[in-house]
Amino acid sequence: MPVATGRRAASALADFVALTKPRLNGLVVATSAAGYYLGAPGPPALKPMAFSVIGTALVAAGSATLNQVLERETDALMIRTRTRPLPDHRVGTVDAAIFGLVLSAAGIVTLGWAANALAALLALVTLVVYVAIYTPMKRRSDLATLVGAIPGALPPLIGWAAGHGSLSSGGWTLFAIVFLWQIPHFMAIAWLYREDYGRAGFPMLPVIDPGGRLAGRQALLYAVALLPVSLVPAMIAVTAPIYVWLALPLGAGLIALSWRFSRSRTESTARALFFGSIIYLPLVWAAMIVTH
Repeated sequence: MPVATGRRAASALADFVALTKPRLNGLVVATSAAGYYLGAPGPPALKPMAFSVIGTALVAAGSATLNQVLERETDALMIRTRTRPLPDHRVGTVDAAIFGLVLSAAGIVTLGWAANALAALLALVTLVVYVAIYTPMKRRSDLATLVGAIPGALPPLIGWAAGHGSLSSGGWTLFAIVFLWQIPHFMAIAWLYREDYGRAGFPMLPVIDPGGRLAGRQALLYAVALLPVSLVPAMIAVTAPIYVWLALPLGAGLIALSWRFSRSRTESTARALFFGSIIYLPLVWAAMIVTH
């Protein structure tokens, strides 16, 4: 009996952890920590930095949980999401909602205590835009992708505000880099799972334009726009000038992958863009940190 009870407890814990989308939260932790480090006027204080990152991660985890509460019915229609804890009825809706609200509140309070009111306010904006605007908008308009990119790009700005105390040009540049990066990344995902999105009734670009020309065009457009923006940190002295020579080939590589996808929308070109975008972002962040 104790063994069986322990297994059930471990399984329940794993389900609640899954609600927080831990892989996505890993990106949040990395970008918020980088934002704090790059924004700090001197060597960052490790304890406030750690608590600021934890607070940002808690808000992201709560937002992800509340998103799944609202999308539990559509998640049940999609092959890649139907085994999530809520559509698979392993976690109750009320339990998940309470869990998400507690995480979000804890994260905002932590940011206000460890950093400042500005960082806490940005975290609240992230929560509201993601849960109250982006999530319901996904079922109504393809523009939801652009709206969803806003909360996705706010963690580095939260980190910057926590470390710097204000929203200066450096913080907005980090926000812009992540915002623009998300569109080629999302277009690749949307193409790969277009049938799933169509089955759930999400009007993603590859759903309303089955040929994929619009998705390919957007991926290329935002990848091209990302290249000059990714060089700005060197122009405003967030990084040393040598950073430009690290960011240039990375941006050119992402443009090349986006161009291939725009020319031929296949599983192969979409997967190449997807994995290329995953490689691009941490390398750009690493280049900024090393040359800071």
